[in-house]
Amino acid sequence: MRTVTGPSDHVVVIGGGLAGLSATLHLLGAGRRVTLLEQEKTPGGRAGQADFGGHTVDTGASVLTMPELLDEAFSAVGESLADNLTLTRLDPAYRARFADGSTIAVHTEAAAMEAEIRAAAGPAEAEGYRRLRRWLTELYAVQKDHFIGANFDSPLDLVRPELAKLAALGGFGRLGPKIDGFLRDERVRRLFSFQALYAGLDPASAIGAYGVISYMDTIGGVYYPSGGMGEIARSMANAAERAGAEVRFGTEAAWLERVSSRVRAVRTRSGERIPCDTVVLATELGTAYRLLGARPRRPLPLRYSPSAVVLHGHAPKSWPELGHHTIFFGHAWEKTFSEIIREGRLMSDPSLLVTRPTATEPGLAPGGDQVISVLAPAPNLRRGKIDWGRVGPAYRTELLRTLEKRGLTGFADGFTVDESITPAGWAERGLSAGTPFSLAHTFAQTGPFRPGNLVRAADNVVLAGCGTTPGVGIPPAVISGRLAAGRVTGR
Repeated sequence: MRTVTGPSDHVVVIGGGLAGLSATLHLLGAGRRVTLLEQEKTPGGRAGQADFGGHTVDTGASVLTMPELLDEAFSAVGESLADNLTLTRLDPAYRARFADGSTIAVHTEAAAMEAEIRAAAGPAEAEGYRRLRRWLTELYAVQKDHFIGANFDSPLDLVRPELAKLAALGGFGRLGPKIDGFLRDERVRRLFSFQALYAGLDPASAIGAYGVISYMDTIGGVYYPSGGMGEIARSMANAAERAGAEVRFGTEAAWLERVSSRVRAVRTRSGERIPCDTVVLATELGTAYRLLGARPRRPLPLRYSPSAVVLHGHAPKSWPELGHHTIFFGHAWEKTFSEIIREGRLMSDPSLLVTRPTATEPGLAPGGDQVISVLAPAPNLRRGKIDWGRVGPAYRTELLRTLEKRGLTGFADGFTVDESITPAGWAERGLSAGTPFSLAHTFAQTGPFRPGNLVRAADNVVLAGCGTTPGVGIPPAVISGRLAAGRVTGR
């Protein structure tokens, strides 16, 4: 494995999201001195948190899977996940409500999910689920160490025995048709394929290997940390400080001071100079390359994932239809992906994710209120030409009315919107193409073909975060921090 060259005693990590925090913990565990810089006043990045009048809102990622990766990061400094976070395993992980009025709960325990599918779709579908579960488990086992959790120096690193196993499992075929081979009920098919959208892809075109996201969601388990998702980053930052890191919030990196091909110091927006041996850029990919003064060398232009319109707010009451995570599926499915990914248009028949964390932790809101977030997939700014300043307010009203029509009686009037974010809003926050989901996981942007975490522009700079390997989501972000630390330490 290639590593940065030269000394690496003092590492400056730029970016206090989960990738930067993971890199910090792993570097500390390897004996490096670490200074972590975060431009915001709190850590978290895409897994952040905000307070709206006493209502604690998860402003980014709301689905936590594979917590053992967090335990691995804490263990690097002699601590454990249990020392730092209290997790609740959500059961069901999701509730799904379909346009025909039917509902299916997604359980991660095999017997419970089999019984749910048998009741909703019959014994043949339950048998198909058992076979699908075995396939997803095998798929994850093959990929977790040698593909998802590995650094790549070239595409030749793929050539290993596990590659043949992945091919034999159908990992290089198409995910949608593979799922269809196990299941016949369109509703159940959706439950195990909608996760492709997390990777920025239509299930019909995503490669089968991305079934691992379905594994994480529907088998590995979905969790919620006491205090909200923002507690993950706070706990990691606190552990880093206890292990000796200098953690500095409200400190923005402005440029990298270079001598030839090496960065010698980080210059902050306030004019401070921080000498260093090595730098980990755990930022938005575009920000990382701006700081480097370079661009990725690629034969094809970067392709970004779809974006989302997100409404954060509260209500004085709950609705029995809402669990912690509830997916409201429209009639349309393939058309939905075509509209937001290929045509750059709003969904004509929206499928929506509604998250109510107060279902698990009522203390996130005062006086019995409910904290609720609504996520609607939308085109990113490069694909869609939507005037969000004009369309945004009307679309917000349309989304609330849609949920009311789908069973949440009185929702449009009973839900107070505290924050509304459109793709234009994500762009204002510095996210390329106006999407919080970074680069799509096309084949040309997967594994060794994704922008690498070592860069030609500097000998002692490493990248971390969802724009580099392995990709988007909490588990990949945490892994990316470990992989970046490995490029420094050789571990």
